[in-house]
Amino acid sequence: MPAKLNEGFFHSFDGTRIYYNWAGKGLPLVCCDGIACDQYAWKYVFQWFASDYRIVRWNYRGHGKSDAPADFTHLQIADLADDLHRLLDELKLDRAVLLGHSMGTQVILEFAHRHPERVAGLVPICGCYEHPLRSSYNSDILERFLPVLNRAYENHQQLFWQMWKRFVPTKWAFWVSVLFEINHALVKYDDFMPYLEHVAEMDIGLFLTMLRYANDHSAKPYLKDIRVPTLIFAGDKDKLTPIVVQKRMHNQIPGSEMQVLPLGTHTAPIEHPDLICLRLEKFLHDLERRGVGGRGSGTRGKRGKGRGVRDKGSGESTNDESRPAKSE
Repeated sequence: MPAKLNEGFFHSFDGTRIYYNWAGKGLPLVCCDGIACDQYAWKYVFQWFASDYRIVRWNYRGHGKSDAPADFTHLQIADLADDLHRLLDELKLDRAVLLGHSMGTQVILEFAHRHPERVAGLVPICGCYEHPLRSSYNSDILERFLPVLNRAYENHQQLFWQMWKRFVPTKWAFWVSVLFEINHALVKYDDFMPYLEHVAEMDIGLFLTMLRYANDHSAKPYLKDIRVPTLIFAGDKDKLTPIVVQKRMHNQIPGSEMQVLPLGTHTAPIEHPDLICLRLEKFLHDLERRGVGGRGSGTRGKRGKGRGVRDKGSGESTNDESRPAKSE
């Protein structure tokens, strides 16, 4: 029987209402989205782990069912980390394993810096630790283009909004995504379209503001201070967060492990769900053997071997760089 889905809201530090949902019981896993995402990346991870762990998803401010803040200066990575802190308090979780996809990597790294005692483990997935637009496509082209995009939006908001609504939630946008990033051989159309549909409904000004703040952020100064088990997932064909960036993060986080996802792109959680879930399960078993847990963790059940989360497997070999990270 599928685990019961529980939902709720809480008010964060500035009164902004934040939505969350969770299922299962056991060691808590908290999933942190990328920018403009509404939990689409966690579809298979949630299905896999909800029977044996307490797995939590939530919407950033201005995303999904969460309200937008009255003050857009409260869209910084530090604000999202504060929201995450209040989420753990709301659910009465002393410690949790934090999973972060894309910009969610910055959120969990910032949280680990501010509240290390609340972190049982870190799982960055296709994420950058600093200035993400400075390294996308192995150049700073997106960083240089962002001010141009901001000016275009400020000067032509109505036209911009009409084009955004008409173009983004379409098959044409899906194929443009295939052209520039996602691996059509691995990703399912129905798994990716919820992302485009959510982007189309977002406040464009909020999205651009949060993107600018994300690009201003850097966790580099405190990567060396991380003292919890860390498992990094990196797609070897990820253009938005090139694998070289994720290897730098791996080399700067003491004792971290890195799993390379063959032919994986920035949407690897829906491209390689079985590989990610199996490797993550091993990581979590290792945590439990070390006695990692806390209030709200409970006891994990046993899972049958060979369970898949979807019909389409990758059929690829893996590259697991599970070695101690080098100092840099």
